[in-house]
Amino acid sequence: MGRTPWIMLGWLLLAQLTVAFVGRSIGPLAPFIRESFELSKAEIGLLPAALFAGQALISLPAGWYADVIGTRKMLLILTSLVSIGFIVVSLVPSFAIVLVFVFIGGFGYGAMHPTSNRGIIHWFPRNQAGTAMGIKQMGVTGGSMLAAVLLIPLSVMIGWKPVVILASCVLFGVGFLSYFFYRDAPEGEGQKKPKPAFKSTVIQLLKHKPLVLVSIAAMGLTGAQLSLTTYLVLYTSDILRYPLVLAGGFLVLSELGGTLGRVVWGTVSDRWFHGNRSFVLILISIITALCSLAVGMLPPGFSLFLLILLIFIFGFCIAGFNGLWMNFAAESVPREIAGVASGFSLAIGSLGVVLGPPLFGWIIDLSGSYAWAWICLSLEMILVIGLLFWAERESRAHQDRLEYQVIKL
Repeated sequence: MGRTPWIMLGWLLLAQLTVAFVGRSIGPLAPFIRESFELSKAEIGLLPAALFAGQALISLPAGWYADVIGTRKMLLILTSLVSIGFIVVSLVPSFAIVLVFVFIGGFGYGAMHPTSNRGIIHWFPRNQAGTAMGIKQMGVTGGSMLAAVLLIPLSVMIGWKPVVILASCVLFGVGFLSYFFYRDAPEGEGQKKPKPAFKSTVIQLLKHKPLVLVSIAAMGLTGAQLSLTTYLVLYTSDILRYPLVLAGGFLVLSELGGTLGRVVWGTVSDRWFHGNRSFVLILISIITALCSLAVGMLPPGFSLFLLILLIFIFGFCIAGFNGLWMNFAAESVPREIAGVASGFSLAIGSLGVVLGPPLFGWIIDLSGSYAWAWICLSLEMILVIGLLFWAERESRAHQDRLEYQVIKL
């Protein structure tokens, strides 16, 4: 197939980037939305919670549907859904209605992951899938980074609502281009595309312990990631007293770290750990816990250089884990149900994003301090590490059982 898989990867990356550019604009635009609707910290946390509640609800059926109709058609459907949802968000006067349409936009945002993951698994062999998934997942943090770079200064100039409409129109255009230029991977010679039964496949996945454990661990990781994305601008502007544009720059820095991390961690997993995703996730969780604890204990007048380094490493880890998680989910099952397995894991993992940012904001409101919120986040990582060790043990036991069955046959 030569260069074709990498060309298709380019279209998946572009679609992922623009979907995140719109969907993840919530974090960079939080100060402007807060001002428009006079929101508390906990209410700000409801914005990403609404987006990822939509993701959690749609991920499983979207993954199954992607396995049935293919990635190409799904790209057009989901980009249109995100575009329309966020255009409406920019037009309505009520915060309650904003949450409803952010939730609807979350359907398209959430469907992007299992849809594009399916494309990766079908186009790339296992020894390249980690790197390819990392490159594709760069689009998530890259889109968030672009949102911080472009949308914050544009919102200062012309307001956040026209900016969201413009970004949504860009996404709509990319969706149509992806539909016309992306192609699904050809099936093996003489084979027809399988159409997995939804109910029996979900029951099968619920019995798959390694997948379930990693999905639960991902709840903690995704909640931590979106807490950082949602509150970093507010923390560095309100508490550390940096100007808003510079505070936005810290978010860009963390997302840049995550963008690089998704490729680096995927390549490390492919080349140094022979595709062992869970062990690398444990390493990421340990560093994340230390970074969160450090952020929560920053003294007044802390070195700007060290702050930049800390935020970059924080983002490199907590915003860089997603590709490995998606690899684990898709690779742990037969490739015919890679989409629905990704959706299954994403549906569980997304609950962390629904609960994480509002809980983080509630801790701030209750304690009157960001410090306790960052410390609680680091404690959460200890639970995540325990789950990942358990998942690693179950994964090895599952592989041993498969090898025993093959020998027995």
